[in-house]
Amino acid sequence: MVLIKAVNVNKIFNHSAKKVRALNDINLEVNQGEFLSVMGPSGSGKSTLLSILGLLSPPTNGNVLINEINVYALPQEKQADFRSKYIGFVFQQFQLIPYLTALENVMLPLVITGCRSKEQRNMAESVLNQVGLKNKYSRLPNQLSGGEQERVAIARAVVNKPLVLFADEPTGTLDSKTGQEIIELFKSLNSLGITIIMVTHNPKNLEHVKRVIYIEDGYLKNTLKKDWLCYPNSRSNFKK
Repeated sequence: MVLIKAVNVNKIFNHSAKKVRALNDINLEVNQGEFLSVMGPSGSGKSTLLSILGLLSPPTNGNVLINEINVYALPQEKQADFRSKYIGFVFQQFQLIPYLTALENVMLPLVITGCRSKEQRNMAESVLNQVGLKNKYSRLPNQLSGGEQERVAIARAVVNKPLVLFADEPTGTLDSKTGQEIIELFKSLNSLGITIIMVTHNPKNLEHVKRVIYIEDGYLKNTLKKDWLCYPNSRSNFKK
């Protein structure tokens, strides 16, 4: 089943008097339950594509359908509701609130749900347990390691049980061992049915994904970089 469909998506940024094309006629389908990686050089349009698919930034033209809903045809208020209910985001810089505990950070997305505070706490505790932070509910972000902060960010992103989780360079600031632990966590979440779309520069992260797409100069390409060829999953399902 196709969960996300991008149709002729373009993105143009205006920098001073110059127009910069970040994405060019992107056509992409992502099936429910996929673990998809987006790769490409810096400035190729990876993060721009992620932000468009995740309802953070509208395309200049083209359509994005999630669960057959043309999401950018919705009023902005409805877009925000859709994003909060069905989409989770994990950023490279974690973006945790420094004066809130791990538990309170994870509870933040639940504030608008109308759930009782006890239910919010139970949901947050459950997902923190799931990401391996059972004994660190009360820790502030600066009392956690980088990998632990990333786990809090992931817990916050999935506490609402989203249809899809977007991750933008989730291991970019982590050492290799911790980075692989985070990828293993994503793999575990994917096995529970969460669709994951992850931007990464690291070819080692491809060992656990189900499909890879490659973007260069804003175009979806059907060619591979030679140093990826040792990763079998990186060979399939490329589109131009």
